[in-house]
Amino acid sequence: MTTEPALSAASAASWDDLVERVQGCVACEELAASRTRVVPGVAPPRADVLLVGEAPGAQEDETGVPFVGRSGQLLDGLLGDAGLRRDQVAVANVLKCRPPANRKPRRTEVARCRPWLDRQLDLVDPVVVVALGGTAAEWFVGPGARIAALRDQGRVAPLLHRGRRLLVTYHPSAAIRFGPQGAPLAALREDLAEVVRVLAEVAR
Repeated sequence: MTTEPALSAASAASWDDLVERVQGCVACEELAASRTRVVPGVAPPRADVLLVGEAPGAQEDETGVPFVGRSGQLLDGLLGDAGLRRDQVAVANVLKCRPPANRKPRRTEVARCRPWLDRQLDLVDPVVVVALGGTAAEWFVGPGARIAALRDQGRVAPLLHRGRRLLVTYHPSAAIRFGPQGAPLAALREDLAEVVRVLAEVAR
């Protein structure tokens, strides 16, 4: 069992190695006790895009796969509209375990879990990282991150994280909550199209 994610994650030699290590993580006692399974994320070979969400939900906790519920179905459709297949992109969450009753992750939990996502970024080495929602935005930018402000900032000058292009946008759950005419859905659709544009620009 892993109680020191920083040491275990840093020495993971591959994505599969990291997945094996994170499944034994018990650094957050409450999460380890209440989860059904750890949800490490998925990473196809040579993925140019890494999508980062908040934490697993109930269906993810059951299956061990991120974004398989309603949010995942919406995300799959929006990726397809943008010209990306789900199996072309890497997907992970800030937390690898479901918080009880889907509560918001605590900052102490985010801090303990941080080394896993840090190492995932290195292992995938994507061209573009997409932070989905406020928790992911704070992970990359810091406390108090505001999605609308970061989207505006990114239009003026590209946001970067460790040299990689960073796009901050709304979580699919927000798009569902505000409905088909809401601003989050329109922004998410626009931002995924921007991901494709950035990839095309890099490929030139």
